[in-house]
Amino acid sequence: MLKQVIDLHEILDTPSASGERVREYLIGCGAAPESIQVTRVTSDKGASDFLHITVAGHSGKQAGKEAPTLGVIGRLGGIGARPDITGYVSDGDGALAALAAAAKLIGMAAHGDRLAGDVIITTHICPDAPTREHHPVPFMDSPISFEDTWEHEIDAQMDAIVSIDTTKGNRVINVRGVSMSPTVKQGYILRTSEDLMDVMSRVTGRLPHIFALTQQDITPYGNGLHHLNSILQPAVATSAPVIGVALSTETAVAGCATGASHEVDIEQAARFAVEVAKDFTAGICQFYDAEEFSRLIALYGEHTHFQHRGARK
Repeated sequence: MLKQVIDLHEILDTPSASGERVREYLIGCGAAPESIQVTRVTSDKGASDFLHITVAGHSGKQAGKEAPTLGVIGRLGGIGARPDITGYVSDGDGALAALAAAAKLIGMAAHGDRLAGDVIITTHICPDAPTREHHPVPFMDSPISFEDTWEHEIDAQMDAIVSIDTTKGNRVINVRGVSMSPTVKQGYILRTSEDLMDVMSRVTGRLPHIFALTQQDITPYGNGLHHLNSILQPAVATSAPVIGVALSTETAVAGCATGASHEVDIEQAARFAVEVAKDFTAGICQFYDAEEFSRLIALYGEHTHFQHRGARK
């Protein structure tokens, strides 16, 4: 899938990058124009183009059938920090990986390799996002509030979600490549999915690398708590199970750093999303054990309060 990654990187690595330019590329890959929605969202800090891409399966909800729907979210603040920083920034890799997965799935469907269920891919394109201070290295900020982001990232049709995000600005994940999280659902950090670890191993050819999560990481931004980054923010806005796929490095690299994107790593993250889509929509890959989750609720109650900002004093 390096072709899709390289093609899209060329589109995104420019001040004129936009949702419409990405849409044109995906239509060229075989997408029906009506399957791709571009919504421009603005604030006093700037604007970003949100993309909502649907790749219909042969037995999915779009066809009036019951195969499950996978959501793939490219998480980021922005693909650039112009005018302060020239060029494509590391933070954009989540969007690039998700869009490369979309391009591959669209091409597969166009050639007759349709998956069982639908896949919905969402992300946003902002070539001039702000930055903000964060330890140990600066983060990219977003011109859009998280409430607006959740509204456009999350689709109620998503039965499970893969959230892909550059996660290099920390000392928690110390591996170059891709790492995945345990499953997060309705305020619980659950057991890491054996099925997803199997997919990660076959995609990377290595033992799966799982990164640590804290309870703070799965609470909403803006509550004053420290977060590893925003990789699990989709989990605060849905009841669907969510996993994070981190594009990571051995050393801490700022999200606003340029020249820090590794195309082979981005390709692995994109290919992982495609392989999860194949297995999940066919019903042979599960994000969590539903019976055990029901038992957890029965024993310890709902934890959905962690999906909210909490009571301020």
